[in-house]
Amino acid sequence: MSSDVFAPGINAGRLDPQTYADNFADLHAPLDAHEALVAADRCYFCHDAPCITACPTDIDIPLFIRQIATGTPDAAAKTILTQNILGGMCARVCPTETLCEEVCVREVAEGKPVLIGQLQRYATDHLQAQGIHPFSRVAVTGKTVAVVGAGPAGLSCAHRLAMLGHDVVVMDARPKPGGLNEYGIAAYKTPDGFAQEEVDWLLKIGGIEIKHGVRLGGDVTFDSLVSEHDAVFLGMGLGGVNALGAAGEDKEGVGDAVEFIAELRQASDVASVPIGRDVVVIGGGMTAVDAAVQAKLLGALNVTLVYRRGRERMNASVFEQDLAASKGVRIVTHAVPKAVHGNGAVREIEFEYVDGDMNSTGQTLRLAADQVFKAIGQTLESDGLPALEGGKIKVDAAGRTSLKGVWAGGDCASGGEDLTVTGVAEGRDAAMDIHKSLVG
Repeated sequence: MSSDVFAPGINAGRLDPQTYADNFADLHAPLDAHEALVAADRCYFCHDAPCITACPTDIDIPLFIRQIATGTPDAAAKTILTQNILGGMCARVCPTETLCEEVCVREVAEGKPVLIGQLQRYATDHLQAQGIHPFSRVAVTGKTVAVVGAGPAGLSCAHRLAMLGHDVVVMDARPKPGGLNEYGIAAYKTPDGFAQEEVDWLLKIGGIEIKHGVRLGGDVTFDSLVSEHDAVFLGMGLGGVNALGAAGEDKEGVGDAVEFIAELRQASDVASVPIGRDVVVIGGGMTAVDAAVQAKLLGALNVTLVYRRGRERMNASVFEQDLAASKGVRIVTHAVPKAVHGNGAVREIEFEYVDGDMNSTGQTLRLAADQVFKAIGQTLESDGLPALEGGKIKVDAAGRTSLKGVWAGGDCASGGEDLTVTGVAEGRDAAMDIHKSLVG
């Protein structure tokens, strides 16, 4: 949709400049110093705190909140970053409402958790704003590690390896580092170029070289990586998008939600991004919600998110579902795409209602649409990889693959959920195992 000539009904500049600015402002305003102290004062500093167990990166949450409460936010940031080097981004995009905050004692007792995510952002932003990098490298080991993918898993792995004295070469197919954080998250969650600022700050550790425009299987072969480096970490994410399996899905106006989000994230002016009058998003995850909400914020009149199962089965959290509804997105459940109608370009999309067992009810639904976004999952794209499991690279608990000297983590690997925070944890843990392997 980046062409200057758009399909009928798909237009840029639907709204006035101030409305765009308001729509794409920070989703959560940052806490000021006083607000952070008040929020931190609500923490019970639990012994055996359930929030730590619920955090995929095992951050000592009571400790960092106590450090904020005692007026040492930079110490709090180091507590966070020791476990999660992308703690600033995770504070913005992590579904804390279904992880640490969901099990907070305050949430269980009062229905109002400690604002763990916002406090994490307060601490990490305070440190990063000063340009401080709290870690330094140990003596250089002379070992080199190739990291494929500059997303959360790859960057987390690279930083930990560099800190441990290894030289790291990160290869990524895109022109900017960051992966999902840069290209795949709603613009209103990370405004003002924060994703790149965080990467620039991370690279201050030293010992990390990033090569852009390098695609595994095209510009570099898997065998060459293995032969030229002491270890390899695969964290390239998932490049392919699943097909709808509906007749006519090749019509103009039918696109991928991930590409739409990436285009919006990279636009110098969101007003230049075209959007339809009637938009349909198919899927039930975070990507689907991000695409649907942003379509509405760009000025689409009608936006409908359609999911094949019930709301309780959606991967998007209840918070995200409610956010979509609050922005005017209609959510339709138990419906699967059957056909895309139109003469060359989409005009309608037809769905078939199904029951809880995915059996047809015999009823159908037709929605007017001049733009349809697919957000029904991604697939792994590359040949000659280690053994796969469920369409992803099979790994053990330490991230080891079926090939000696090769580890993997993040969305391309089997196991954890497809979340930024999970990718960070898997990259960090794989780095520790790589280090152990390299130095004995």
